[in-house]
Amino acid sequence: MIKKVGIVGLGQMGSGITQVAAQAGFALLATDAGEEIISRGIKNITKQLDKAIEKGKLDPAGKEKILGDIKTTTELHDFADCDLVIEAITENMTAKKEIFSELDKICKPETILASNTSSLPIGDLASVTKRRDRFVGLHFFNPVPVMKLVEVVKTLDTSDETYSAAFEFAKAVGKSPVRAKDTPGFIVNVLLIPYLLDAIRQYENGLASREDIDNGMMLGCGHPMGPLTLTDFIGLDTTLYIADVFFEEFKDSHYAAPPLLRRMVNAGYLGKKSGRGFYEYIK
Repeated sequence: MIKKVGIVGLGQMGSGITQVAAQAGFALLATDAGEEIISRGIKNITKQLDKAIEKGKLDPAGKEKILGDIKTTTELHDFADCDLVIEAITENMTAKKEIFSELDKICKPETILASNTSSLPIGDLASVTKRRDRFVGLHFFNPVPVMKLVEVVKTLDTSDETYSAAFEFAKAVGKSPVRAKDTPGFIVNVLLIPYLLDAIRQYENGLASREDIDNGMMLGCGHPMGPLTLTDFIGLDTTLYIADVFFEEFKDSHYAAPPLLRRMVNAGYLGKKSGRGFYEYIK
């Protein structure tokens, strides 16, 4: 039974997962590479809880309880007694494998290890551990406190018991989980990325202005956000990275990154997080 949850990585995704798990009553232990980053993550959680109070969805006492249930550390060894550890660091296979190799040695045998990766094969990450049957993908969506979906990804080795526990955890934190096979991009990104790349490609080819492309998809297809705005929100660098991973795997032109996307990333135009992407943002 999952009672104590560890989160490795307190960036945008990790802090969101930490928040929803703490709100659901789980004991949380979170870490990142240094006290400054950890402090930034906790401040982000506090900011989100304050917004919930403003909207009448939470009271001050609830906020204090949630924050009190979140413990932080700079030492992976403190994760030894966690029932579930979710990795939510940057999309880098080598870095993730290093984390899981260490966690495999540190955590108790029954601990389930999970990755929040949006594009990397879960089985490849599990290969550095001796608990492949207790390894699963738990892909949350950004912003985590708002988005209802979690892709629960089963590898060739994931046991039914582990998969069921991960699925129930996703439901326990208020999400609507879907079952996905361990293929790059799982369900959502393998369909979403070609759509974003095509929008960039058509913008580059002069089909229409950025505003008209976005408004066309919003008003014509009922999408809440246009593809170029969505790419800015995801991050142009993240979109490019995922596209390159998919192209390497599938060798399909649908996943070939448009030259404009690569040029913008090389110029530092990463989207909302850098202040400029297809649109400009006030930082």
